Amino acid sequence: MRILITGAAGFLGSHLCDYMLERGHSVIGLDNFVTGNPNNIVHLAGNSNFLFIKHDVSNFIFVPGKVDAVLHFASPASPNPGSPFGYPSLPIQTMKAGALGTHNTLGVAKAHNARYLLASTSEIYGDPQEHPQKETYWGHADPIGFRSVYDEAKRFAEAITMAYHRFHHLDTRIVRIFNTYGPRMRLDDGRVVPNFILQSLKKEPLTVFGSGDQTRSFCYVSDLIDGIYKLLLSDEHMPVNIGNPQEISILQFAEEINRLTRNSQGIILKKDKRLGDDPQRRQPDITRAKAVLNWEPKVDLVEGLSKTIEYFKHELEKE
Repeated sequence: MRILITGAAGFLGSHLCDYMLERGHSVIGLDNFVTGNPNNIVHLAGNSNFLFIKHDVSNFIFVPGKVDAVLHFASPASPNPGSPFGYPSLPIQTMKAGALGTHNTLGVAKAHNARYLLASTSEIYGDPQEHPQKETYWGHADPIGFRSVYDEAKRFAEAITMAYHRFHHLDTRIVRIFNTYGPRMRLDDGRVVPNFILQSLKKEPLTVFGSGDQTRSFCYVSDLIDGIYKLLLSDEHMPVNIGNPQEISILQFAEEINRLTRNSQGIILKKDKRLGDDPQRRQPDITRAKAVLNWEPKVDLVEGLSKTIEYFKHELEKE
């Protein structure tokens, strides 16, 4: 296939580019480097099966030649207000990537009669009142809250994707991605995995906001990419959760990172500084992924974190 991947220089997008190229597909990568990192794709320079186009997806997209599949992964994704790459710092760009970017990429897929896959998110469930979260759950999200620029952009993206599927009979897929981690995350990303690993490698105490009993379910990037590829090749048009159902509290997660990095500085709890709209529990129900895709995660937390820590060590040595 000849595949268009937006957000190609991002954490997930760059891994997708590699995965597709390794399987013999050709890739057109699109990114404007607002949050993407050119270093994530520099190794693809000179690859005859990879074409890079610097472009903002919120503007009209023209791709020369035939396109067989479109994967829309362009968007800021970090909720951290202190990060220049987080969506609180890029609210308008985030909404445009989710709304205009989805519309424009759907237009490319329609023009080429191509298969379309939307990168959605577990954030569409908001602060969930159902646990674990099934794809049938409609969510509990604040439309004007701290996270709304990301949540509502993705909820709109899902709605317009299904509209194109039902009205234009476009061959669409929707993946709801739960917390994913691994190499190529930005060191200054602002999300919990880079924050904790950086603090631990610098032998600093790990900062946990709130009580620390809020939970997440962390999926290693290679498992996620494998699930996305299986979804792309499937005939499933309804949303599919892809994530690791192993639930862990943020406090336990911090303790595990300190253990793996041999950081003896401990943890600082900032109970009065819970991030706004921070979901208290997050765990995917992956029954549909197991049944439809024959997929479930293979990499356990210790193995995935060890690989990620090694990557961050290497990146810190270059600074």
